[in-house]
Amino acid sequence: MKIIQQSVTENRVVLNNITWETFNQLLKELGDKRVIHLAYDQGIVEIMTPFGQHEYSNRFLDNLILVIALELDLNIKTMGSLTLKKEIVKKGVEPDSCYYLNNEPLVRHKQDIRLDIDPPPDLVLEIDMSNSSLNKLPIYAALGVPEIWRYDGHQLIAFILNNQNYVESDYSLTFPWLKLADLLPFIQQSLQEGETATLKKFRQWIQQQTG
Repeated sequence: MKIIQQSVTENRVVLNNITWETFNQLLKELGDKRVIHLAYDQGIVEIMTPFGQHEYSNRFLDNLILVIALELDLNIKTMGSLTLKKEIVKKGVEPDSCYYLNNEPLVRHKQDIRLDIDPPPDLVLEIDMSNSSLNKLPIYAALGVPEIWRYDGHQLIAFILNNQNYVESDYSLTFPWLKLADLLPFIQQSLQEGETATLKKFRQWIQQQTG
């Protein structure tokens, strides 16, 4: 069975009754140089193709996270849409962006990260503007990801892992002083004033919040 969801921001195809072995073969055949993102849970595969608004939101929020790390003098390892999967739980997902901060020293020297032996990213960014058919929270929980930021085009919410379940939060676990809603005006501002000008103002804002 195949379900197709289309919007101006992203396209999602959901396939049922797919084995873990088939999912891994699909990842291998598609290779690393692709735009689509895959997720797998309990025999369901979701294939997502991002369009303009999805990709812009991802890239700009990614820039904001990098600016925060720079201003706070934090070592960060950005791993983009790294394939996160574990054989033992047979779950896998490719986020829009993911980051190592607390665990950065443990993977600093690595370019090939495997969650069977390496820690999960400390922070994951998910852009979901069409209400994904596949609930990815159980996947991330099984993989042990401490924090997820989800942006739907209107709201930016943090999900904090607590006893194998995620709890919604207005504030970030990674950056406890940061209320995520405060980032939203900068997204709109970037569309009016441009990215560079907005990122400069964002740096000044960070300094005011943390100085």
